[in-house]
Amino acid sequence: MNMAAVGLIAGMALGFAGYFGGFGAFLLVAALGAVGFVAGRFLDGDLEPGDFFRPRQREQRRR
Repeated sequence: MNMAAVGLIAGMALGFAGYFGGFGAFLLVAALGAVGFVAGRFLDGDLEPGDFFRPRQREQRRR
């Protein structure tokens, strides 16, 4: 599934939650979606726990 379809589904879920459940439900769905996204990235191996606690190393330019 491409990212446009994932974005469409997420937007529709947030829209339905906001319409039927109010702003609190909208925030809850958005927060749980973010948690699920990060958990999925961990399971795919794209993220490691240390990525949140280590400073990023800057790329050095070669001339």
